[in-house]
Amino acid sequence: MNINSTEIVVYLISAIGFVALGWLLANLFSKSSIKSAKSTVEQILADARRKGEREKQRVVLRAKEEWFRIRDDQEKRLKNRQRDIDQKQREAAEQGKKVVRRSNELGQLDQQLKNKAREVNDKKEALRTKEVELARILREQNLALSRISNLSLEEATEQLLHNLRHQYKTEAANLYKEMVSKAKDNASREAKKIITMAIQKNAADHCVETTVSVVQLPSEDIKGRIIGRDGRNIKAFEQATGVKVIVDDTPEAVVLSGFDPVRREVARLALQKIMANNRVHPQKIEELVRAAEKEVDKKIWRAGNETVARVGVGKVQPELMRILGRLRFRSSYGQNVLQHSEEVATLTGAMAAELKLDVKLAKRAGLLHDIGKAMSQEQEGTHVEIGLEIARRFKEGPVVLNAIGSHHEDEPKTTLISELVACADSISGARPGARRDTLEGYIRRIDNLEKVADSFDLVSKAYAISAGREVRVMVQPEKVSDAQADLLANEIAQKIESDLEYPGQIKVTVIRETKAVSYA
Repeated sequence: MNINSTEIVVYLISAIGFVALGWLLANLFSKSSIKSAKSTVEQILADARRKGEREKQRVVLRAKEEWFRIRDDQEKRLKNRQRDIDQKQREAAEQGKKVVRRSNELGQLDQQLKNKAREVNDKKEALRTKEVELARILREQNLALSRISNLSLEEATEQLLHNLRHQYKTEAANLYKEMVSKAKDNASREAKKIITMAIQKNAADHCVETTVSVVQLPSEDIKGRIIGRDGRNIKAFEQATGVKVIVDDTPEAVVLSGFDPVRREVARLALQKIMANNRVHPQKIEELVRAAEKEVDKKIWRAGNETVARVGVGKVQPELMRILGRLRFRSSYGQNVLQHSEEVATLTGAMAAELKLDVKLAKRAGLLHDIGKAMSQEQEGTHVEIGLEIARRFKEGPVVLNAIGSHHEDEPKTTLISELVACADSISGARPGARRDTLEGYIRRIDNLEKVADSFDLVSKAYAISAGREVRVMVQPEKVSDAQADLLANEIAQKIESDLEYPGQIKVTVIRETKAVSYA
């Protein structure tokens, strides 16, 4: 193939054109990319500057807020410190004023003492002068008396002393009688005042406890649920509680009978839970009884704790407080024993305060004097013996032990607080309305008092009066003298103390009367 030069040139020019065009296009594309990249970089830089500016503003704002907070805290601290400083300065100024006043008072007192000392010295000097003058006058009078009576000085002195002794004995006897009478009147008046003030400071309500509890039922249908099929529910209930359940014809009521008041309260609460439960069976009854026992235990603890706090006897061990709370469910002659113990503690504390004794110790002895009654149904022995055992177990002091052991004369009283506890116990138990007694018990006590008095040979007839608070004994006047009457009254009182149990105090009056009748 022959290619001419023209075609070659054309080809070369075309190739050069394509190369130039390619270079131009590449150059254009490169510039466009660079421009786009620059624009992107500028955009990124602008965004970064804006973000940096915003972050800078946030940091500055947070720094300002923190600065303001720190400044406010420092200002508050400074204000509080300045207030404390001002308060201390005021207190110091007040103390300084007090010191100045006290110094002035001491100065005045010192000046008064100096004046008194000068007055005493002046009076001593005047007294010495008067003593010298009196001695001179006495010598002159003695000489004149000796001349007038024709007696020597020694004889006149003896006669004068004899007359003075006789006169002074008579005046001393009258003075003694008057002082004894006033002392008795004052002692009786002060004792009545102390006891009256003590009673006024205490006014406790008394509830009457019996050996039965009546539980009201919402409907008669509940009785069937309580009895259960073939009586198995009521048997399980009585076995779990130890309380007799009486279901009779009384409408919408059942009776719980038992001598243990704590068990009776458990039974009452358990019966209420049974009435509120639709499904009742022996296992459920045992569960409800256990829940009631826990509830009663809480009541016992609360009663003991509240009583200790209310009376104010100081720290009491928790177990002793629990035993004390059991008295809430005990009664004596219809008087609640816990309320009685609280009343005795208050009366004892009031009387101790009047006599300047340890009030807290007196209240503690009064509160624990009947603690043995909380366990007397579970242990053998009197409530005094059980109370002493409990008090020793919890390491009570000798004053409390003696108050427990002596408040019924089981042992001699060794402290004045024991006397106050016995007195408060008698006041709480014997005052009107505090206790109740059955007619049979009242008649039996009256009859026993008269029998004790009639057992003495010299007694012709005895009468118990004032609801058994006094025994009047008639004796044969020709066989009994006044001295024998006093002795007989004391013997009858001792026999009543040793043979009978009674609340309060019994007065024994022996009457010896002689009547002479004549007619004209």
